[in-house]
Amino acid sequence: MVPVNEPLLNGNELAYLTRCIETGWISSEGPYVKEFEIRFSEKTGRNYGIAVSSGTAALETAVAALGIGPGDSVIMPAFTIISCAAAIVRAGACPVLIDADPVTWNMDLNQLEDTIKKELQRTDRNLKAIMIVHIYGLPVDMRPVMYLARNYDLKIIEDAAEMIGQTCRNRYCGSFGDISAFSFYPNKHITTGEGGMVLTNDTLLAEKCRSLRNLCFDHDRRFIHENLGWNFRMTNLQAALGLAQLERLDEFILKKREIGRCYNDLLKDIRGLQLPVEKTEYAENIYWVYGVVLEHTIPFDAAEAMKRLQQLKIGTRHFFYPMNLQPCLQKRGLFKGISCPVAERLALRGFYLPSGLALQDEQIHEVAAAVKEIMQ
Repeated sequence: MVPVNEPLLNGNELAYLTRCIETGWISSEGPYVKEFEIRFSEKTGRNYGIAVSSGTAALETAVAALGIGPGDSVIMPAFTIISCAAAIVRAGACPVLIDADPVTWNMDLNQLEDTIKKELQRTDRNLKAIMIVHIYGLPVDMRPVMYLARNYDLKIIEDAAEMIGQTCRNRYCGSFGDISAFSFYPNKHITTGEGGMVLTNDTLLAEKCRSLRNLCFDHDRRFIHENLGWNFRMTNLQAALGLAQLERLDEFILKKREIGRCYNDLLKDIRGLQLPVEKTEYAENIYWVYGVVLEHTIPFDAAEAMKRLQQLKIGTRHFFYPMNLQPCLQKRGLFKGISCPVAERLALRGFYLPSGLALQDEQIHEVAAAVKEIMQ
């Protein structure tokens, strides 16, 4: 079986972890957490980094730190992971969806200003922010987003979980938002097993995030809490792993792009198969995952394609399921009558191929040959 997305662990990870255990500093109080925060924020071009227990925790913390709550709304993409909508809904706010761009698979920016204007005309809720999510490998073009956010006095929450080390217009993804979120899950470019990071340039927001991730303990009266927070702390062990991985980020990005370009070359002549965008005027694809979409001319959907590939011992994964069709959100009365046709089509006809950092050249050729076989 060719696995989908394995991390690569064979550098200094063992040395860092061993040092943690030998010194006894394994909890969130250990020195590697602070060092990881500093080095990751510096790498991304931000002033402050707040390490947390997951990418989902980073989003929850970011939304809470901005003071988003009941009566507020946040614009977000329909095509993304549930964590994005969950953070908004759990805060008591309302997510407002924008469909996907059929080429980049990111939020369709052509719909953004009209959506902002319509939402600002409502009297039953207050638009507070735009949540941008960079999807799969090609980032959102942040130039028009920044312009509209400034023009309409909106905050930007930038979910760069899939874009560690990626750039947009020569700036690192995660450096654009008022507050940004990253994930270090095993399928990301660097991993801590589980883990995440909140980044910001705002001193007050950074202080709020540090408090929220640590149960909002009072500085002077530790067990008296003025606000409710979470235990979203990252351990020293996780941070040690992250530091070792961060040292190899450039190597990992080069490997990902090599995998993506190899797939592009091997699959480019298959009719009816949409491949990822390689380059735009603002970014080059980083290929966090290698996604493909079956065009309407193909008589079967992604589920059938994945089943056929499984029979050939090729692992695959579904694309994201659109937020407007998520049962857990529909049960809350959200998105009644809302259609997001592009996101719905991507979910029905899109899937991604093995692209983990441990993937070997012969495995890429094996996968490509299997895709050609099922598409005949």
